[in-house]
Amino acid sequence: MPSLRGGPEVRQCLLLLLPFLAAWEAGSGQLHYSVPEEAKHGTFVGRIAQDLGLELTELVPRLFRVASKDRGDLLEVNLQNGILFVNSRIDREELCGRSAECSIHLEVIVDRPLQVFHVEVEVRDINDNPPRFPMTEKTIQFHESRLLDSRFPLEGASDADIGVNALLSYKLSPSEFFFLDVQTSDELSQSLFLVLGKSLDREEDAEVKLLLVATDGGKPELTGTVQILIKVLDVNDNEPTFPQSVYKVQLLENTANGTLVMKLNASDADEGSNSEIVYSLGSDVSSTTRTKFQIDPNSGEVRTKGELDYEERTSYEIQVIASDKGTPAMSGHCKISVKLVDINDNTPEVSITSLSLPVQENAPLGAVIALISVSDRDSGVNGQVTCSLSPHIPFKLVSTFKNYYSLVLDSALDREATADYKVMVTARDGGSPSLRATASVSVEMADVNDNAPVFAQPEYTVFVKENNPPGAHIFTVSAMDADAQENALVSYSLVERRVGERLLSSYVSVHAESGKVFALQPLDHEELELLQFQVSARDAGVPALGSNVTLQVFVLDENDNAPLLLPHGAVGVGGSVSELVPRSVGSGHVVTKVRAVDADSGYNAWLSYELQSTVGTRSLFRVGLYTGEVSTTRALDEVDAPRQRLLVLVKDHGEPSLTATATVLVSLVENSQAPKTSSRALIDAAGQEASLVTVNVYLIIAICAVSSLLVLTLLLYTALRCSAMPTDGACAPGKPMLVCSSAVGSWSYSQQRRQRVCSGEGPPKTDLMAFSPSLSQGPESAEERQPPLEAECLGKPRQPNPDWRYSASLRAGMHSSVHLEEAGILRAGPGGPDQQWPTVSSATPEPEAGEVSPPVGAGVNSNSWTFKYGPGNPKQSGPEPKKQTQVSFLPRRKGEASQPRQ
Repeated sequence: MPSLRGGPEVRQCLLLLLPFLAAWEAGSGQLHYSVPEEAKHGTFVGRIAQDLGLELTELVPRLFRVASKDRGDLLEVNLQNGILFVNSRIDREELCGRSAECSIHLEVIVDRPLQVFHVEVEVRDINDNPPRFPMTEKTIQFHESRLLDSRFPLEGASDADIGVNALLSYKLSPSEFFFLDVQTSDELSQSLFLVLGKSLDREEDAEVKLLLVATDGGKPELTGTVQILIKVLDVNDNEPTFPQSVYKVQLLENTANGTLVMKLNASDADEGSNSEIVYSLGSDVSSTTRTKFQIDPNSGEVRTKGELDYEERTSYEIQVIASDKGTPAMSGHCKISVKLVDINDNTPEVSITSLSLPVQENAPLGAVIALISVSDRDSGVNGQVTCSLSPHIPFKLVSTFKNYYSLVLDSALDREATADYKVMVTARDGGSPSLRATASVSVEMADVNDNAPVFAQPEYTVFVKENNPPGAHIFTVSAMDADAQENALVSYSLVERRVGERLLSSYVSVHAESGKVFALQPLDHEELELLQFQVSARDAGVPALGSNVTLQVFVLDENDNAPLLLPHGAVGVGGSVSELVPRSVGSGHVVTKVRAVDADSGYNAWLSYELQSTVGTRSLFRVGLYTGEVSTTRALDEVDAPRQRLLVLVKDHGEPSLTATATVLVSLVENSQAPKTSSRALIDAAGQEASLVTVNVYLIIAICAVSSLLVLTLLLYTALRCSAMPTDGACAPGKPMLVCSSAVGSWSYSQQRRQRVCSGEGPPKTDLMAFSPSLSQGPESAEERQPPLEAECLGKPRQPNPDWRYSASLRAGMHSSVHLEEAGILRAGPGGPDQQWPTVSSATPEPEAGEVSPPVGAGVNSNSWTFKYGPGNPKQSGPEPKKQTQVSFLPRRKGEASQPRQ
């Protein structure tokens, strides 16, 4: 900083004003410092961090840095104390030439948030350059005939410094013949003349040596010298003269090559060859000037020689010598001052720096994206530049300082809509015609995790056959994420829960990258009919976003369970059944009943019974195809063997079918022996029957209590749901069931094929189905042409169409009228209640009436009842006007065989 001069009171006032001046500079957006040139490395310039209002601790985290369009290594900032210091040698003359003002413009940039400050450091001139003459020795020829006060122009010295340091004073060594005349022009330029003060006499002094000393005004003073050798000549004593000593000319910088600048016309008072003048450029004219101008030696015309550029140099000074042809020759001098006029021949320059790319798509409005600086080498209006942006982009320009702009965010960004923007910056100057320049920058958007993965469907239904191999691929889930890079990397996982007593992860797994769902173990339809779970998809963003999808995996049944024979009556060695039959029984007498169950469902659980008889002989017994009742085919004779061994083959309807074989040993006895022989067996059967009835009573009470509580809860929950969501048809009560009775039993019929069930977990489902028979309209009578429902309810039995169906899976082998007789038992999934399914038997006119049909609703996820009826064969002896019907509930535990009660 420049030193303060004055008394103590002046210095005290200035010290008091310094804080206010610093605050004014910080508020104006630009700091001013000064430093002398040639300062040593580390010289203190200013406390820049303090003056900018920045804390020292935030310089490094905010990436404090200094940039300069000129030489960026001259000044540096110590990030530890925030001091701006000299980093390398500063030569004012090299940096600014002879410009009166010399400053280094710095841009101080800090991030988080991005800010820019402009600092101007003035480089003060010091007296480090001595005056220099164009040459160290100069020879001048003087004729002895020169008149007193004759003047000879001398080229002055030049000083690279400015101001006081460049103010030169001249002093000539003492001489009796010459003295120095210094003239100052209106442009502060000095003209030196060597003036003859005493006539010369060549015979006395042929040479005169002088020393010209130039001293500048700096402290300390520096000097430069030139040796002047004056040779005294004889004869030609008149020199050429110009009308003016200085000529001023203005030229446009785009002046064409060869343009006439001016024509000089010097005169010589001599005659003959002594008056013939030859023009030339002075020896002190620089090589740069010689490349731009030339002079015709005969005519004195000065013309342009090369291209002129105002931005390269604004003015030229041309020294012209007019010499005559006398012997010795005499010369006259003049100076031509050429000033160039600027034209708009330079386009603006645009520089984009400090890009903060990519830009977060959630960046706040007003965030600085880039710093833009513009410049124009022209001057005046031609150098005034304005900037604009391409339209329809979410950015704008904010002027921060002269020719400096900030590119800031003007509206919200969305990377999923536009991933990047092509920003075009146009700079126009104020010239006529106006010139412009453009610069483009691609602003890329950085993704922010603002989109969760999305599945194509909220729920998927998958069908898998049971007994699948472990690790089988059963389904693939896929979710899409609109984000990019790691925010779009989706990983999949199970939403863990318990399925019964086991964790869901013990059944299935999901590949984290591909979304493939694998069954970890073979699935068993008899244990698990429906596996419902959720798969979660989460991206890799921070914070991670996710969504879930529901998978309903239905386990399809396969015929993997053979029929299982149930113990009945007196069981002998090897599981055979022994029965005593009196010889007096007639045809159709039921000897025993083979009972079997199949853990499968549907056709795979539909059992049929066959009697394996010897080829070629007519068997005394037969077995009901679907009931398993072993009965006589005729009356017994005395010739019949007393012991009959029957093999009953039980097989299901699966593909391939599985079988089981029951052995029945029948002993034919006389009527008197039958009670004695079988009395013990009857007592044992009666005891078992009593114990089973006792157990059933307790089970019925428990099931009724739990069912009542469950039904009450469901009714209350359904009422609340339906009152909250009054959607038509979603939770509408189903039509009442109409229960009809006939001579062959009771059956229920519903005109509503599918009843919708409301649950709190999602939309209404149609898992529960009620099947109704399709009774054909026969032409027999008007009474039979009544609707089947009405006819049944009126208690008028009739023969139904033998082609009616309960379900699509039970289309084969279903005959005759509907008649519930036996109970088929199926198990529920793990942890669920035991489910009992009613079966349908057909009352055919054949002796096998009452045979058991396959389970109704097998495979349907619903609770059912078990109904037991008395025999319904109308061909057996003895009319039965009313059939006593008994309803029993036969629950069983997992792994136990059912014990149907007769």
